[in-house]
Amino acid sequence: MTIKHALPVTREQDFAAWYQAVIAEADMAEESGVRGCMVIRPWGYGIWERMQRLLDDRIKAAGYDNCYFPLFIPLSYFEKEAEHVEGFAKEMAVVTHHRLKSEGGKLVVDPDAKLEEPLVVRPTSETVIGAAFSRWVQSWRDLPMQINQWANVVRWEMRTRMFLRTSEFLWQEGHAAYADGKQALAETLKALELYRSFAEDCVALPVIAGEKPENERFPGAVATYSIEAMMQDGKALQAGTSHYLGDNFARAQNIRYQNDAGEIEFAHTISWGMSTRMIGGLIMTHGDDDGLRVPPRIAPYQVVIVPMLRDTEEDAAVLDYCRALAADLNAQAALGEPVRALLDARPAKAANKRWAWVKKGAPLIVEVGPRDMAGGNVSVIRRDRLYQESGKLASLVQPRAEFVASVAGLLEEIQAGLFAEAKARTDANIRRDVTDFAELERFFAESVKFPGWVEVEWARPTGAELDAVDQRLKALKLTLRNAPEKAAPATGTCIFTGRPALERVLVGRSY
Repeated sequence: MTIKHALPVTREQDFAAWYQAVIAEADMAEESGVRGCMVIRPWGYGIWERMQRLLDDRIKAAGYDNCYFPLFIPLSYFEKEAEHVEGFAKEMAVVTHHRLKSEGGKLVVDPDAKLEEPLVVRPTSETVIGAAFSRWVQSWRDLPMQINQWANVVRWEMRTRMFLRTSEFLWQEGHAAYADGKQALAETLKALELYRSFAEDCVALPVIAGEKPENERFPGAVATYSIEAMMQDGKALQAGTSHYLGDNFARAQNIRYQNDAGEIEFAHTISWGMSTRMIGGLIMTHGDDDGLRVPPRIAPYQVVIVPMLRDTEEDAAVLDYCRALAADLNAQAALGEPVRALLDARPAKAANKRWAWVKKGAPLIVEVGPRDMAGGNVSVIRRDRLYQESGKLASLVQPRAEFVASVAGLLEEIQAGLFAEAKARTDANIRRDVTDFAELERFFAESVKFPGWVEVEWARPTGAELDAVDQRLKALKLTLRNAPEKAAPATGTCIFTGRPALERVLVGRSY
């Protein structure tokens, strides 16, 4: 039986168009009128708020305090760290004037209002926070210094896509200073593990954690680590990064401290960030041809109750029944928090509301009509299992009390099931038997529509040798993702240089 799906395009037909359709049909975001900037609508922002809440709890448990720094950063701050400014130069939005004036009926920049020093609209905050650390850190007693900021940043992108790559996006950025490099590197890896556990436990997003190659490092960093997630089209999404900055920024920003022996030393700093790009990863990992599927931990509402109203005298009783059901559900606990249930009492057709919530991806949709009320029942639709084998919508009629008692287990099952489904897909689409570059090239040229990744052995080349590898891969529209922490030991030769391999690295197409 052919199923008529809720979206106008399927993943198989056009993955990029499908992605945009999910965002539009689920009321997640829309264009703003400013290129590369989006309006995040309540459902999309509600998902971000859930991510923010769960991640913030982890950040604070790691010993970080939240703070806020200005949106505008003096250009001179960037010039202190040459590699950093070079890395971001092409993406910086710069403010040069502070006033407009009316001229010929139009608003124009007032040439007399030029700033003494240009201000960069924050692309990241290492420089301005480093300047603060230089004031705050004087003694070994001031260390470690650990702060986090929830903010918006601007990186002027040429090719934009909602959530995945926008000129303005929302994120958190953790920044810390330590007495020595060994501790700083250990904390860099702790931040990476924090991201891994958040992605997998909360977003149900399986990821591979590892170190980025030299050419993919954050500008000015000694080492960069990432979590990489595989989307349903086989492409990689860098979902979070953690950077060990050594004492590079400390020297540039004069972050020095007096150690317990009275000697002056430079601190070692780290930074790490995760953004609204994670919402794009959620869509492309869990979405299907009917819209979004939101894991219960990050769903703004886990259970949505849709009353079947018919403009009769029974409607009031049905609404009362639904209100009592919502109260019973909200009194339950699931996944370590109170259940989040919503009664959708809007004056719209029940079928339209049902499909709207299907497209939004609410984990459980509960329909209640006069017949359900009379029997003390509810009709339950699981968003992760939308259809029966026959192709009909799968709606299970249950006694109300039984459903309320089972809701915690259902939500836990949906959360675990979405992760297991994505994990199986990721594992099945990583090849580890490619032993030379020609075979790598052949795989991506001849493979199916949505190829996955290839994990190969390599000698960790640097400098010009790595640049040559990068160019060969770019010609195939491929990139090096990371060297997985938990990869098997390297035992053969590097497919790029022919020298003995030092580790294994992931290769794939990416967003």
